[in-house]
Formats: sequence, structure tokens, C-alpha cells
Amino acid sequence: MLKSRLSAFLSLLLVFLSGGVVGAFAYRMYNTTVVAGTRRPDPEEVRKRLVTEMRDRVKLDDRQVAQVEKIYDQTREQFNLLNQKRNAESHALWETQTGQIKALLRPDQVPLFDILHAEHEQARKRRHDLQHK
Repeated sequence: MLKSRLSAFLSLLLVFLSGGVVGAFAYRMYNTTVVAGTRRPDPEEVRKRLVTEMRDRVKLDDRQVAQVEKIYDQTREQFNLLNQKRNAESHALWETQTGQIKALLRPDQVPLFDILHAEHEQARKRRHDLQHK
């Protein structure tokens, strides 16, 4: 009787431990896949891959490759200008919003708001720096 209880206990313990090991392994695999999938590809790597694909599959000659490269350069510059314009407009909107909020605050609330606003700005910069590493 004692031997069968011990055997049952050890069997249950083995099943429990093996479930924990399988669960930890599955979690590790899921977590690794999710994190690896969120990494942004390097734009230069993408560009090289696209040019290579076009050269191989579309059979571009060297002159055409040079023209495609020039088109990519021009497009990148246009996107940079567009992003700069968008960032400037966004910044102006944020400044307008901050001014409107400050206008409705009492004088004793303005310094408290300035502290809170500075904390939020620091957190935003940290997030931005992490995203662009």
C-alpha cells in the first residue's frame, strides 16, 4: 500500500515537473519569435535586397541598376523632407496644445504642470531613443 502511494506521488510529481519544463520551453520559443519579429529591418539591407532581386529576376543591366539606385536616392530624400515637415507641424500642434492648457490653469498650477510636462517629454524621448537604436 505504501509503495503504490509513493509510486502514484512520484508519477504525479513527474507529470507536474514535465509540464513545467514544456511550458517554460514553449514560453521561451514564443517570446523569442515575437521579439525577433518586431525588429525593424535596416533600410540599406532592404535596398540591397531589392536591387539584387531586380537585377536577378528582372534582368536589369548596369545602367538600369544605376538609374534604380538614383530613383531610390531621390525617393529617400523626398521622404526625409516629408518627415521633417510633418515633425515641424506636429511640434507646432503640441506647442499650441501646451499653451492652451497653460492658459486655463491657475498661476499656482503652472509650475506643477511644467514639471509634469517635462517628465512626459523625457519619457517620450527615451521611447524614441529606444525605437531608433
